[in-house]
Amino acid sequence: MSRLTEMEAFATVVEEGGFSDAARKMGVAKSTVSKHVSSLETRLGTRLLSRTTRRVSPTEIGLAYYDRATRILDDAGDADALVASLHSSPSGTLRVSVDTDFGVHILSPLLGGFMNEFPDIRVNIVLQNKAVDLIEEGFDLAIRIGTLKDSTMLARKLTQTSYRLIASPNYLAAHGRPESIDALPHHMLLQHSNSTGANVWRLREQNGELRQIRAVGGLIVNDGQSLLNAVISGLGIAYLPSFLFSQAMGRGEVVDVIPDLPVEMQSVNAFYPQGQFTQPKVRAFIDFLVSNLSH
Repeated sequence: MSRLTEMEAFATVVEEGGFSDAARKMGVAKSTVSKHVSSLETRLGTRLLSRTTRRVSPTEIGLAYYDRATRILDDAGDADALVASLHSSPSGTLRVSVDTDFGVHILSPLLGGFMNEFPDIRVNIVLQNKAVDLIEEGFDLAIRIGTLKDSTMLARKLTQTSYRLIASPNYLAAHGRPESIDALPHHMLLQHSNSTGANVWRLREQNGELRQIRAVGGLIVNDGQSLLNAVISGLGIAYLPSFLFSQAMGRGEVVDVIPDLPVEMQSVNAFYPQGQFTQPKVRAFIDFLVSNLSH
């Protein structure tokens, strides 16, 4: 006989207080329930139930066994539900925390395609640059450039972006082009206040040495597009991801300030709690983004 079937029969007798009620709940004959419980007691070599003409109750050992058996039965039920969910159509509300600039410029244009492909998923996007507790704040996942401080989260790489020092041709014509990292402190360095360590730029020399430059200028902005607009207007130099400035660079509105510096790459990752990826809605969203951002 199946051990799980024996456990289920025993647990049901304890919960229902007798064999007849347990049989009705399980939809089987009373003799079948009795046979399962007797087989379990024989296999374990101990009495789990005290039987009288008026009632059935667990022995001390039976009570301890019941506690462990119910946990095993719950886990088995969760496993069955997991398999069923993996085969079910993605649905429900998907709550996502996204870095503001990435959300506005990259994620938002993709949402229509995702929602057309998965009409049963309701998407709630929260644009924010602050650290979030995914479980505490009820998020299914977060999309961030770089890493999260919470090392317990799992991550899947969606794409990557490069960071460059950019300025307008007009600014460089008026103030000169810095020839090296050492010349940057003599320029107007525009800050993105919502970035981690926003006033410190970590730049790499041609020889691979990592340098830290404190960005000091007349403008501090908490929005990437506004910062790009300031650069285009000739207000100074900014250190921005390529998804923000690539079109402006293509139009000649901004240029690479020090082209010889190595290109710094940062991964864009989806972070989610342990087990969250098994949810069809989460898996569908991440797979969709990986497919559409692979270029």
